[in-house]
Amino acid sequence: MPVAPKPTIGELEAGYSGCCKALRLLIREGRSIEAIQRTVAWERLTLLHKCLPTRYKAPDYLYALLKREATQAA
Repeated sequence: MPVAPKPTIGELEAGYSGCCKALRLLIREGRSIEAIQRTVAWERLTLLHKCLPTRYKAPDYLYALLKREATQAA
């Protein structure tokens, strides 16, 4: 089975808002943190944070923010 090439920094940055949206939807669906951590969105957010930590927050931090936002909206 061929392995997909790793996305470039530019591709990761271009997809940042989509990954955040996916994370928000997964939280609203009530998915567990373990299930969310196995998604492509989580992987890409992790890569962005590792490559550009001063520009992008850690996915754990984003998860906490979005989880709190979802809880307050309910």
